[in-house]
Amino acid sequence: MRLYNTLTGEEKEFVPADGNTVKMYVCGVTPYSSTHVGHALSYVVFDTLRRYLEYQGYQVKHIQNFTDVDDKIIQRAQEACISEDALTAQYIDDFFRTMDALNILRADVYPRATQEIGPILETIQSLVDKDFAYAASGDVFFRVNRKEDYGKLSHRTLDGMIAGARIQVDEDKEHPMDFVLWKGAKPGEPAWESPWGPGRPGWHIECTAMSLRYLDYPLDIHGGGQDLIFPHHENEIAQSEAHTGITPFAHHWVHNGLLQLGEDKMSKSLGNLVSVEEALAEYSADALRIYFLSSHYRSPLQYSDEGSAAMERSMDRFYHALRPSDAEDDAPSNGESLDATPFRRRFIAAMDDDLNTPQAIAALFDLARDINRERDSGRAVVDAQNTLRELGGVLGLTFEEPSAGADRLAASPFIDLLVSTRTELRQARQFALADRIRDELVAQGVVLEDSAQGTVWRYQR
Repeated sequence: MRLYNTLTGEEKEFVPADGNTVKMYVCGVTPYSSTHVGHALSYVVFDTLRRYLEYQGYQVKHIQNFTDVDDKIIQRAQEACISEDALTAQYIDDFFRTMDALNILRADVYPRATQEIGPILETIQSLVDKDFAYAASGDVFFRVNRKEDYGKLSHRTLDGMIAGARIQVDEDKEHPMDFVLWKGAKPGEPAWESPWGPGRPGWHIECTAMSLRYLDYPLDIHGGGQDLIFPHHENEIAQSEAHTGITPFAHHWVHNGLLQLGEDKMSKSLGNLVSVEEALAEYSADALRIYFLSSHYRSPLQYSDEGSAAMERSMDRFYHALRPSDAEDDAPSNGESLDATPFRRRFIAAMDDDLNTPQAIAALFDLARDINRERDSGRAVVDAQNTLRELGGVLGLTFEEPSAGADRLAASPFIDLLVSTRTELRQARQFALADRIRDELVAQGVVLEDSAQGTVWRYQR
């Protein structure tokens, strides 16, 4: 298997440092609002990577953190008049509930920053002792000038970082790009005792301390969204290698492309969100997973109801292929069984090629097509169906027909026909009949959206 490494900008053969064990650390959420589909995209990608590595016989030790102390958490808790612990507990529960609904495997450990203060303080003290960090007015900063290769992950220079960033002037810093490891306490904020006075950890140091405690270095895979490359992962590399003296900190830096809604990436700070709960109210988990994996993990993906609905309809091809044969047994009438081996080879070759899930999915759809076709010609397909289930499971698919959405799935071909008929009526200038179809569909909860490219439909939220 070959994986792209953000650090080198090249694909590299994946070989774990410790034999058959894969040490994978994936940056988790800051739990101050509902989990959205942008989060889901990232965690579906890394869940799929984990599943494939385990399919290939590796034992994956998977750690994913919660950043449960943060400026936004403090602000949201104050607005809601509840404690920070109560707020984060609420949204951590939401995270687990939605990830379980998407069939995302649980990580081995979910460390929380507030429960790792001891290891965090030890890591900061080590950096101070080695002169990579310094205290100033209750804060502790990392000296970026002491790390000669600072900027190697994002491929930036210090001068370039300064020119391209809005940096708030801080007289306590020796260099404008020095970043905080420990924040001195402010009134009304949570704080812990430290050698530099009461305060709380900075964002970046949390992941260094937690990954070291639960995985030891070097990591085989460090993952997250592309928006974490700078500054979070850049700073994480610098402080981790300075603390341990071990290079590289991680053998593979794997970053997924971002989910976009309109022209912007989906993010809590921008407020342009579709929650996972909202998405699952309309579409099955399998359809959402196929949607996320239909684009290569390093590419951006535009989220839309049209795309999700199309994937929901396409799932029916799998459901049909996996339904039992009408015959009492699968004994072939012509003495042959459908051979799924070529499809398995295509699937594995695609996944080995930097987790090329679009090509892997194409192999599954082709297998489903042949199952549907060959079953009608009298060939046995049970073994091929088992292969489809097996390979689909590597992508986290359950192939369970959604009970709540079964009627919608069944209605989809008829809605397609009505929409097509309406288009023909409009072209024939029979607008009254076309409007009647539209009105009847709207009454059934189907929304039509006309554009120069044609008409698309979706179920109303």
